[in-house]
Amino acid sequence: MKKWIVGAAVAATMLAGCTNVTTSEVGEDMRVHFLDVGQGDSILIESPNDEYMLIDGGDKGSGDEIVAYLQQQGIDTLDVVVATHPDADHIGGLIDVLENVTIERWVDSGKAHTSQTYIEMLSLIDEKDIDFTVAQMGEYIPFDDALTVDVVYADETSNDNNEASVVLKMTYNERSFLFAADAGVKEEAKMLKSDIDADVLKAGHHGSNTSSSEQFIDAVSPEITVLSYGEGNKYGHPHKEVTDLLAKYNSLVYATAESGTIVIETDGVNMSVVDADVFSGSGAAQTNDVNAQVAITAKDMLSEFVTIQNNGKAAVDMTNWTLVSVQGDQRFTFPSFTLQPGQAVYVTSGDNKQDGGDYMHWSGCQMWANDGDAAQLLNAKGEIVHAID
Repeated sequence: MKKWIVGAAVAATMLAGCTNVTTSEVGEDMRVHFLDVGQGDSILIESPNDEYMLIDGGDKGSGDEIVAYLQQQGIDTLDVVVATHPDADHIGGLIDVLENVTIERWVDSGKAHTSQTYIEMLSLIDEKDIDFTVAQMGEYIPFDDALTVDVVYADETSNDNNEASVVLKMTYNERSFLFAADAGVKEEAKMLKSDIDADVLKAGHHGSNTSSSEQFIDAVSPEITVLSYGEGNKYGHPHKEVTDLLAKYNSLVYATAESGTIVIETDGVNMSVVDADVFSGSGAAQTNDVNAQVAITAKDMLSEFVTIQNNGKAAVDMTNWTLVSVQGDQRFTFPSFTLQPGQAVYVTSGDNKQDGGDYMHWSGCQMWANDGDAAQLLNAKGEIVHAID
């Protein structure tokens, strides 16, 4: 399953029936891999110019899997590794990465820890003479020139590991990602002064209610949220308060425990989630597809006028969708176009038919039974997305 979020200018041109499409310049594809490391975090960024950044490495048991995944991707050198904080479920797997992969630059939280894992990690960094820096809030991490990686939060002086979390915002043209590590609500409050609006959020602390405050989610306004946690974990992650809040803000939630490794692709304008299903766990007021946000909001059988609106925060490709007049099983198949968030499209027929812009011409004939006719909206797979009597 591959879901595309399409650039607004392209969609507007498609709706207008134009053939000469003009939009923001797209670049080379980049990919962000949210690795399935159980109850932990590990994120691989594959930049437009084939540079690689790894953010965290799960626990020690995940190290072999991460190295194997890197090898499958043909990656033998990491340009940057970021250790967001010294908890074992974030740095444990980095030991195997240090031992098996060439690393050019290491960015650390600077938060000291007495664990054997942390000491072993520092020893390997020193032994391999890896360029080592401590993240500083307000600065950026040099990476691919095609994008920016800003440090929106860091605090090496914190008394708590999670409170020392390095939080990064990565921007590529029109698209942005916010990686919240294990930052809690106190740290989130400090970030509100920064530009943290992002298309994709890696939620803090595996979906715990110690993170993801409403003020923070409102400020980020993520179209997509990724939860990284282990199935059946003893902490009860993700907490229902968090998934309910994300549903309230119409963020599409994906979970590594359900989908495994989640890959998001973007060329800086268009964006897609590859082969992953929307979160279906407790508290998710969502179905298993982005299309559920599209609904028939009005139907006038006398004037032959039907309104279909995208009530969500992600664009929806409606190519080959079908509007059905149930009484006579008459069907209108949508042409190639994308319905943007908040946008409505009007399907018209009969004497009042219109075409162009947001109006689509079905037929000059009467398609709806005036004495009562249900309407169904089907996606390209023939599944009912919405229906009204």
